[in-house]
Amino acid sequence: MSEDAAMPHATAPPIRVLLADDQAMVRAGFRMIIDSQADMTVIAEAENGRDAVEFAQRLRPDVSIFDIRMPVLDGLAATRLLAGPGVERPLRIVIATTFDSDDYVEGALRNGAIGFILKDSGPQLLLEAVRAASTGDALISPSITVRYLDRFVGRSGPLAAAVHSLSERELEVARAAARGLSNAEIAADLFISLSTVKTHLTSVQIKLHLRNRVEIAIWIHENDLGRSRG
Repeated sequence: MSEDAAMPHATAPPIRVLLADDQAMVRAGFRMIIDSQADMTVIAEAENGRDAVEFAQRLRPDVSIFDIRMPVLDGLAATRLLAGPGVERPLRIVIATTFDSDDYVEGALRNGAIGFILKDSGPQLLLEAVRAASTGDALISPSITVRYLDRFVGRSGPLAAAVHSLSERELEVARAAARGLSNAEIAADLFISLSTVKTHLTSVQIKLHLRNRVEIAIWIHENDLGRSRG
């Protein structure tokens, strides 16, 4: 038997998650969802932004999930302290809120958040956001992605000629993201795996110099690429 065969396969450590929300029931629900997964675990909970910052700086979680409206220090201010411009070794923070406000979305992303989801989006999107953030990818609730199109229509974007740099499958995935589908829904719709969806979205962002799925959706919409060409 070779030395490699005798050694057990290494297992990646679980994604360490910090929860910050002033509602104990919300924290309990998020903890139940996250701890049910073999690849992630909740390491601490905070009921206000000040404690969230203290725990985050001390524990250095892989991903933090912050509410916006919290006592003492709100989630946007806490995010700025941990991930905002000029922060050394910024942490990866996902905002999870009930407040579907464009101002909050823009404030969160400007202050360094790597994701923005609505609390009523369901367990699957929460888990997708945690996994995406753990690898440095951004995820924003699909419903917000679609609404953002109306705000950005008319702004200049990459030329439609750039579409030729995408494979047909990458374009299909980009179109699906522009329709507001989650990664899981895209995978089911196109009969591909979640990891393949993520790979294609990452490739699209790199090729078109876009930062997240919101900008992918804007690019698709601006260049009238929402439907397959006959």
